[in-house]
Amino acid sequence: MEFNRILVPVAGTRADEAAMELACSLSRNKKQAEIFAVHVIPVDRSLPLDAEISTAVDRAEDLLEQVTSEAEHKGYDVDSDILQAREVGPAVIEEAISKKVDLILIGVPYKKHYGEFCLGDVVPYVLKNAPCPVLLYHHPQEEHPEA
Repeated sequence: MEFNRILVPVAGTRADEAAMELACSLSRNKKQAEIFAVHVIPVDRSLPLDAEISTAVDRAEDLLEQVTSEAEHKGYDVDSDILQAREVGPAVIEEAISKKVDLILIGVPYKKHYGEFCLGDVVPYVLKNAPCPVLLYHHPQEEHPEA
């Protein structure tokens, strides 16, 4: 399979950089390949959707800069966006549709909920509703996670 337009949702986890590195690897030797990084800021329903959330925007800019800088240093163009939405999953799907991507690549950290491995809410939503293939990069559990 060839992937020419890859969307990498960035959530601020250790898996983000590895997912971006994998996107670059999948794009290698493809001059027309495009990589899109997106961070979705969830907006509480008590606020207007276009509310100024400066701390969240500053954090999002830092996250996107962190994951895209290494890819750009290696010669890959990465188009990044910050979105504000009520729910992250639907925003990722809308972005995938609008960018006409042919792959969504999500870095999934190891996290537990009630002692069991958990994918959260976003990943299952994206898997169920994606208009294209979805590739999950599962970041391994740390040997000594912080308490």
